[in-house]
Amino acid sequence: MKSFFALLQKNVLDRPSWTTREQLRVAIVTWIERIYHRRRRQAALGRLTPVEFETIMNTTVALAA
Repeated sequence: MKSFFALLQKNVLDRPSWTTREQLRVAIVTWIERIYHRRRRQAALGRLTPVEFETIMNTTVALAA
């Protein structure tokens, strides 16, 4: 958890200020969904990122077809 919040602080909260809480909420959600989740290695995927896993699976499916 500390690592996640440190990355959030560095990549979102230490950036320009927002005029509303809604803008900040959107910035946090966008960072989590577009950057953090796509680059984070996942144990359930064999320590691959979701993008790497999808690339391998799509290639495997294409070769099987």
